[in-house]
Amino acid sequence: MAHLVLLGTGGTIATRATGGGRAVQVGAAELLRAADAVWPRPGVRVEPRDVAGRASFAARLTDVLDLAARIASAAGTADGVVVAHGTDTLEESAFLVSLAHSSPTPVVFTGAQRPFDDPAPDGPRNLAAALRWAASPRSRGTGVTLAFADQVLPVVGARKTHTLALRAFAAPGRGPVGHVDEAGVRALATVRPAPLLPPGVRDLPRVEVVAQYLGSDAAAFADARSRGVRGVVVAGFGSGNTTPDATSACLDLLAAGIPVVITSRVGEGPVVGLYAGGGADLAAAGAVFAGDLSPWQARLLLAAVLAGTEPGDLDAVRDRCLAWLRETGAVSCPDPTSPPRKDPTR
Repeated sequence: MAHLVLLGTGGTIATRATGGGRAVQVGAAELLRAADAVWPRPGVRVEPRDVAGRASFAARLTDVLDLAARIASAAGTADGVVVAHGTDTLEESAFLVSLAHSSPTPVVFTGAQRPFDDPAPDGPRNLAAALRWAASPRSRGTGVTLAFADQVLPVVGARKTHTLALRAFAAPGRGPVGHVDEAGVRALATVRPAPLLPPGVRDLPRVEVVAQYLGSDAAAFADARSRGVRGVVVAGFGSGNTTPDATSACLDLLAAGIPVVITSRVGEGPVVGLYAGGGADLAAAGAVFAGDLSPWQARLLLAAVLAGTEPGDLDAVRDRCLAWLRETGAVSCPDPTSPPRKDPTR
């Protein structure tokens, strides 16, 4: 009999309406009973465990690192681990867990857009799908995935794309790695990243995200530097551009040994250094262009790399980030059959 562990952390899937707004009031065992009413699971035993009871917007990095440790412990004896989580920070929590997860045991995150006591809740079906995927032999070795609205998505590149709609998540440019519905479990190709975080990490170096907008100046970069950040992620324009003031500030950070990672505020597509005075200048100076990662996932990637790198070693940070990004398909690998050319990520 397959053995799964269900970890309840709170979130909308576990909330009921109260006079002061939605509040987490439903434990893992009650969530499991609701999921069982959607699809039977013969030959599968699920052990519900309550880890936390909060809205995910209230979680801290240390809470997610503790969750990663609990997942690792459960994965040592279970055939699969399912995490019921809030949707606000799900894409970040699942991504950070993936940076630490080394076991072949599948880990599946899920949640809901509607509360537990909604007349037509989506949580029970999402959870039932996550349990079916975790119990399937097809999920073994796929690392950390996200089951939502009948789709199984890769964690790398996953984003919440709608505030209220039931199909709230997507992996733009990557697509689902599986489907779970009335037709059963259907698995597609998956790319599993190698873990970056060693066991036992309980906190990460500080990395700030600085957004670009029309007329933005260098104040946010100066503020981040004054607070001793180890790295900065830029949510840039288009394919990875910055205002003249921001470009100058990023170049100063790089010169001071503080790594800069470039992402886009656009919802889909990779970043690449193309424009003089913006992305091209940053690439030439050694900024890391993070492919199709969101700013929030890139922040966690950079923090994880910094956790195992000496301060000021920009080459080591860049090499480790690019190796991971290439492994996951976020950026392209050099083509050995092509004539030598400048790396567009530089």
